Amino acid sequence: MNGLLVRVGADNSSGSWNGPIDVASRKFAYVAIPESSPVHPGFEKPYAALTPLLTQFGVELPPHLRARHMHLDPDFEQLTYGDQGERAKQLQSNLSAGDLVVFYAGLADRRRAQLVYGLIGLFVVARIVPAVDIPAKDRDLNAHSRRILRRDAKDLIVCARKSLSGRFDRCLPIGEFRDRAYRVKRDILEAWGGLSVKDGYIQRSARLPRLLDPPRFLRWLEGQRVNLVAANN
Repeated sequence: MNGLLVRVGADNSSGSWNGPIDVASRKFAYVAIPESSPVHPGFEKPYAALTPLLTQFGVELPPHLRARHMHLDPDFEQLTYGDQGERAKQLQSNLSAGDLVVFYAGLADRRRAQLVYGLIGLFVVARIVPAVDIPAKDRDLNAHSRRILRRDAKDLIVCARKSLSGRFDRCLPIGEFRDRAYRVKRDILEAWGGLSVKDGYIQRSARLPRLLDPPRFLRWLEGQRVNLVAANN
């Protein structure tokens, strides 16, 4: 079994904003990055759709996102995750059926004006397919199949097993600022059996951190008692 840790969600590098978290309850809003490519008409995912959810956290979308569309990836309703370029190559070379994709995000604690790095969902891989092979009738499967792609595009889509995958009903904080970067807390890093990156580094990077002991990670996760929710918000 293999497992990759994947950072997702809007942040300062993509969207210039972070989704909110209520630290007391660990409830959070998953806010995707902005869409940067043309998509097929009728398959847009407007940020405005998040307004009712964000209202529950006492926050509003910033003006620069209100009229834009999301690159909704991962899609927790469709249970898919897509990527391109170097990261797509890593998905293809490291993952097969039964492997893990573990999602984390930097979320904004509005009360303390600080970031909370935490796990927000898990996919168990069912299959990996080229985005260009998705038929038109299934175009809404993922953000990458919604895009208008060249026939030679190398975008890949990870499809997850439905009964074992989804968004977490609450965030699992894992990070701390240590040695000039956000990293997995040392006690959690030890409980997982380690990561392939130096000292648990989890700031956004082209290289996806790999779980060194996925079964041990799953035992840790089972002890956290989170529930899976197959929905984006």
